[in-house]
Amino acid sequence: MATTTETRAGGGSRSRSWVWTAGTGVALLVLLTIHMVAHHFVVERIGGLRTYQDVLDYVGNPVMFVIEALFLVVVTIHAMLGLRSVLFDFGLSDHTKRLADRGLVVLGVLTVAYGFVLIGVLASKA
Repeated sequence: MATTTETRAGGGSRSRSWVWTAGTGVALLVLLTIHMVAHHFVVERIGGLRTYQDVLDYVGNPVMFVIEALFLVVVTIHAMLGLRSVLFDFGLSDHTKRLADRGLVVLGVLTVAYGFVLIGVLASKA
């Protein structure tokens, strides 16, 4: 029991995970607000929806490209940390936790890579 208390009090992986989850959550609020405003409230069309060409023009803007890419990275990190917390709540062994960590890192990297390809394809058509 002392080891668990020392790990938590000493800023162990649980504390770091919580700080990263909270930090990405705050970043998501900011990025989601920018995303929603840019996609739905600054559009001149009725209903606030963009056409395909509007989306291409939007993603073709370097600033918006960076914001959307950052949004992708932050939401992926937040999701992988949340999934990690849920998995760890099942009381996994240390070995299984390490495997889960590695698997989530791989899943997160693949997700971000796929998202960058999609964003890049859209930006290249702009």
